[in-house]
Amino acid sequence: MKTLSHVDPEIAKAIAQELDRQESNLEMIASENFVSPAVLEASGCVMTNKYAEGYPQKRYYGGCECVDVAESLAIDRAKKLFGAEHANVQPHSGSQANMAVYLHACKVGDSVLGMSLSHGGHLTHGSPVNFSGFIFRAHAYGLHPETERIDYDQVRDLAKKNQPKLIVVGASAYPRFIDFKAFRDIADEVGARVMADIAHPAGLVATGLHPDPVPHCEYVTTTTHKTLRGPRGGMILCREEFAKGINSKIFPGIQGGPLMHIIAAKAVAFHEALQPSFKKYCQQVIDNAKALAETLMAQGYRLVTGGTDNHLLLVDLTDQGMTGKEAEEALGVAGITVNKNTVPHETRSPFVTSGIRVGTPALTTRGMKEGQMRQIGQWMDGVLKNLNNASVLKKIRGEVRELCQKFPLYKKG
Repeated sequence: MKTLSHVDPEIAKAIAQELDRQESNLEMIASENFVSPAVLEASGCVMTNKYAEGYPQKRYYGGCECVDVAESLAIDRAKKLFGAEHANVQPHSGSQANMAVYLHACKVGDSVLGMSLSHGGHLTHGSPVNFSGFIFRAHAYGLHPETERIDYDQVRDLAKKNQPKLIVVGASAYPRFIDFKAFRDIADEVGARVMADIAHPAGLVATGLHPDPVPHCEYVTTTTHKTLRGPRGGMILCREEFAKGINSKIFPGIQGGPLMHIIAAKAVAFHEALQPSFKKYCQQVIDNAKALAETLMAQGYRLVTGGTDNHLLLVDLTDQGMTGKEAEEALGVAGITVNKNTVPHETRSPFVTSGIRVGTPALTTRGMKEGQMRQIGQWMDGVLKNLNNASVLKKIRGEVRELCQKFPLYKKG
């Protein structure tokens, strides 16, 4: 940072403040995590200087022999990690990975079926404000009104009615396991292909702690920065028969030169995820989420689906008489970072919402376990019962900071 501080002190200050924010707050946004020093180092390396349009050994530029090594390692490690026949590690984001699959499996205007955004899906699963909703004829399935689990009967009925070319499986706010074989069976009934978007549980999938979509789906997409604990980016896994087509949809289809420094960092993250310690980490993520869920439910909070199987929980605050926005803001004052989130059958605006989404990957990376989760659950309850009590929020903020100091994020020096 010495050079940056001299060249651009304003940006250097913003970065330093962000580091302080991460270190002194409880990061509980389910889609966020902390990368290792090795991943951080690779993501800022000199490979950012290299233009490398194309793929290893098939580039449009000279001088790619070193970045070819990095990308080949990333591909091989991704295939090994997930047991996939082919991997494309170039997508800049999960959304672009999803777009490439849509363009490979469908034509403009084709029917697609994905999970409703308000029921826990993602923008790229058919939301009308997203490319998936305005380029294709999107239809949405949701959760059963009583169980709040995916309604597979509804999925089958909608598939038969709308004859989608692609069925999208996955979610951004669904706290339960997903039955990928059930989607495979439904797709086979209507002649559709299946894309599993495992951006959230990817690390759990890789370690066998979540059902595996690879045997049941033509395509599997993911981000690399959530439970997989890598740099921000995306990836596509697919069957070998689709490899050439998928590659062409990423480049030259929707992207130009790949971000070679990020691909190098992905390779490092995949290497870390292949180590035995990573499975222990992922199991702790799940154990922490369950401990937090039990604590909140004991305090009278309603969790969508009544608990969690994975790394996140969705808290419905309707019975508490507050909005998700109010809860997010008050928790933020106390040093607990979450995000407001819609709940099934939402009646409020996405800018307000009736719930909050809470996750445990980042805190688990810091070394926190069930005991800390129970304490955090008590703090959350203290905040939510005292939204406008500045002295209570200040007291909890001080206690949060003390806990964070016991679990340093990055060692100094």
